[in-house]
Amino acid sequence: MDTYSSFAIILIASAVAGLVATRLRQPLIAAYIVVGIAAGPAGMRWVGSGGEIELLAQIGVTVLLFVVGLKLDVHVVRHVGPVLLGAGLGQIAFTFLMGYVICEVLGMEAVPALYIAAALTLSSTIILVKLLSDRREIDSLHGRIVVGVLIVQDVVAVAAMTLLGSAPEAAQSVISVAGLLALKLTLAAAVVFVLMSYVLPPLLERVARSQELLMLFALAWGIALAALGELLGFSKEAGAFLAGFSLASTPFREALSARLATLRDFLLLFFFIDLGAKLQLGSLGAHLGTAAVLSLFVLLGKPLIVLTIMGAMGYRKRTAFFTAVPLAQVSEFSIVLLALGVSVGHIDGTAMSIMTLVALVTITASTYMILFLQPLYTYFSRWLAVFERRSPSRELEVEHEAKERDSPEIVVFGAGRFGRRLIEQLMERGLRVLAVDFDPENVRALRRRRLHVHFGDAEDPQFAGTLPLANVRWVVSTLPEQDANRSLVQALRAHKFRGHVAVVVRGTEEEPEWVGRGVDRIFRLYEDAADFAAGDIADAAVARGHSSQRASRDHAHTAHADN
Repeated sequence: MDTYSSFAIILIASAVAGLVATRLRQPLIAAYIVVGIAAGPAGMRWVGSGGEIELLAQIGVTVLLFVVGLKLDVHVVRHVGPVLLGAGLGQIAFTFLMGYVICEVLGMEAVPALYIAAALTLSSTIILVKLLSDRREIDSLHGRIVVGVLIVQDVVAVAAMTLLGSAPEAAQSVISVAGLLALKLTLAAAVVFVLMSYVLPPLLERVARSQELLMLFALAWGIALAALGELLGFSKEAGAFLAGFSLASTPFREALSARLATLRDFLLLFFFIDLGAKLQLGSLGAHLGTAAVLSLFVLLGKPLIVLTIMGAMGYRKRTAFFTAVPLAQVSEFSIVLLALGVSVGHIDGTAMSIMTLVALVTITASTYMILFLQPLYTYFSRWLAVFERRSPSRELEVEHEAKERDSPEIVVFGAGRFGRRLIEQLMERGLRVLAVDFDPENVRALRRRRLHVHFGDAEDPQFAGTLPLANVRWVVSTLPEQDANRSLVQALRAHKFRGHVAVVVRGTEEEPEWVGRGVDRIFRLYEDAADFAAGDIADAAVARGHSSQRASRDHAHTAHADN
C-alpha cells in the first residue's frame, strides 16, 4: 500500500475510533493510541519508524508547546515562578526517592531501579496540555502551575539525557557537560530576551497586516526555534516553548493562539497514533505485578507529594488538588529515557518493558481522572483540609494581583473613531475596559496610550475563548461588518458568556436581524448621534429662548420702574 493510501486509512480509522469513543463517553486520546497500536508494527504495520506520521507528530508537538509558550507571559512567570521551582523540583526529588525505594523492595538491581525511579518523576507535557486546553483551563491558576511544573520536568529530563548521552567516565566529564548545558541555557535566555524587547514587536506589527502572513510567520518561528533547540542539545519541545514565550508579551498572542488551535488538534492526532505504534507490547505479560505496583504509585503517590508541597507553599486545597491529579502519569520522555539507558548499555529491555506498561496504564487512567476532576474533588474534598494551611497567603496574593490586572468589566470590539471614543468615555467613568481590534495601527495607538488592548479577529470562533470573560458585564461590538458581529455573538454563546452583548448598527435596516438573537442592546450609530445632537440643540435653543424671555421681562420691569 502506498503512503497516501495508508494515510487515508489511518485518518478514517481515527475518525471511526473517535466516533465510537465519543458515543461511549471515552477520551479521544485513548482511542487514538489504540489506532496507533493497531496500525503499528504490532498490528497492520501501516505506521513505521521514521515515517511521515512521526514527522507530523513532531510538528504537532512543536505547535502545542509553541501555543503553551504563548500563554505564559512575563507576568505569569513572576507570580507563579517560586511554586514552579518548589513544586517541580520537590516533586521530582521525592518521587525519585520513593520510586527508588519501591524498586529496591520489588527486587530490582540498583542501576535499573535508578532509571525507573527517574522515569517515574516525569509527566506527559503533550497529553496534559491537550486535556487542559480542551477543558479551557490553561489560563487558570492551576493550569499555569501544571504547565510550569511540566516545563521544569522537561528541562531536568533534557539535562539528564544530555549527561547520559555523553556517557562520561569521570566526574570531571559530568561537570564539563553540565556547565556547557548551563551556558547554552543562559545564552538562549539572553537571546530570547533581546528578541522579545527589540526585534519581535516591530516585526510582528508589520507582519500582522496580513492574517495569512501572521500565521505563517508564527509557524515558521516556532518550528525554526524547535530545530535550533535540538541542534544546541536541548529538545524540540524546549525550543518551541521558548518561541511561543518570546511572543507572549505582544498583543498578538490571543489571535495566534486561537488560529493555531485547530491546526494543533489535528497534528496532535498523529502524535498519539505514533505513540501507540511505538509501544512495545511483546513482553509485557511477565511484568504485570511490578508494573501494577509502580502504576499505583504514580496514580496515587505523585498526587499526594504535590498536594503536600502545594499546601505547604500556601495554596488552597482545590488548587492543590487540581494541580496534583493531572500529574499522575508518566511521560513519553520516560520511555525515551529508558531507551537511552538501553542504548548506552546501562540496562536491558526488561526495564523498558515495565515502563511501557506503566505508561499505558497511567496515561489511560489519568486521562479519566482529569476528565472527571471536579467530581473527584467533590468526593475527596472533606479529607483534603489536612493539606491546606490556615491562611493560603500565596493564592490570595495571586488572586488579588490577577484581579487588578486581568479582570475587565467591559470588552469593546473595534477601536476605530467611534470605538476609541467609547473606550475613553467608559474609562473616564471608572470602568475597566479591554479593547480588541485586528488593525495593528489601532492596537499600537492604544498601547502607546497605555490602554488594555488585545489583537484579535471577531470572526475567529476560537478567539472568544482566549479572552478573560469571567467578570465581564458587557461585550460591545462597534464593528461595521455584520458578518463579524454574527460570528462574535455565536462564539460568545458557544463559550457560555453570561454577560450582556451590545452591537452597533449603521442603519435601521440592520436592526431587525438582531431581535431575539441574544443581543441585549442595539445602538444605531447615525440615528442615535442625530437624536443626541437634535436633543442637545433643542435644549440649548429652549434655554436661550427662556433666557431671552427673562431678559425681555427684566427690561420691561426696569422701564416700568423708571417711569
